[in-house]
Amino acid sequence: MQSFDFNDINLIPNKCVVDSRSECDTSITVGKRTFKLPIMPANMEAVIDEDLAIKLAMFNQFYVMHRFKVDNVKFIQTMQEAGLFSSISIGINDADFELIKTLQRINLKPDYITVDIAHGYALKMEKMLKTLKDSSLDSFVIAGNISTPEAAFELGEWGADAIKVGIGPGSACTTWNATGFGSRHMQAYFIQECAKYCKKMLIADGGITHHGDIAKALTLGADMVMIGGMLSGFTDSPGSVVEHGNQKFKEFWGSASEFQSNKTSRIEGKKYLIELKNRSVLQEYERITESLQSAISYAGGKDLSAFLKVKFVR
Repeated sequence: MQSFDFNDINLIPNKCVVDSRSECDTSITVGKRTFKLPIMPANMEAVIDEDLAIKLAMFNQFYVMHRFKVDNVKFIQTMQEAGLFSSISIGINDADFELIKTLQRINLKPDYITVDIAHGYALKMEKMLKTLKDSSLDSFVIAGNISTPEAAFELGEWGADAIKVGIGPGSACTTWNATGFGSRHMQAYFIQECAKYCKKMLIADGGITHHGDIAKALTLGADMVMIGGMLSGFTDSPGSVVEHGNQKFKEFWGSASEFQSNKTSRIEGKKYLIELKNRSVLQEYERITESLQSAISYAGGKDLSAFLKVKFVR
């Protein structure tokens, strides 16, 4: 097994076919909608909140709302009343199955549902995906997380429309430290391997630290990229502002950390401080857009399909 991660590879340029990088199209279609960028903030309480979800939806950027202390029924209603798409997260517990029943009973249909658990290659995941597939909700279903080709294939067979790849590669995750399992230090390799067998949309989740890592993930076979720490610490990001000397920081914590909903067991995450950036999330999206347009021009194309023909060296 010759593993590698994003920092271990360089993409090889192809002939540029555009007059200006600004011509390059970074949009992607997810389900019935098309969005401006193939990225989304991680569905973590430290990365996304309702205000940011509304802002992203208004500017035609994809998001997934986290599932911690969220009234999903009220959230869906709020988004629909505002004429915006709704994208929620659920788990695989009894309360989550009851939510599906409730949504069907009141005929409230979220546009996107993410079934979000740490180890997605599980029997209860299979049960939830089949429940959603047989439901009347007609939602686009994202499921994860997984890190093996077998899991990528089977979750698609169970009914997932998109699959999140990445167990423990995030900077606030300690799953690898606690268990020895996961894609830490080899997330890029697992994306490539899972893409070979995944028949549905593939989302690379975790380990993204530079804009260029987005292009690398797309080259390795991902369709979209979920980003945590790199999309935290902005003026409108969730998290308390903490001052140290003359510097300001924002708190960033993992969903499996003791700082998440006063969690006291199965701790597989941590909290740390990210320097407060003097710009908003959407302003960072503008920078990411420019970086991705440049990457497309280096890839020798005009849109995201250009990454399909890019080669890389280790």
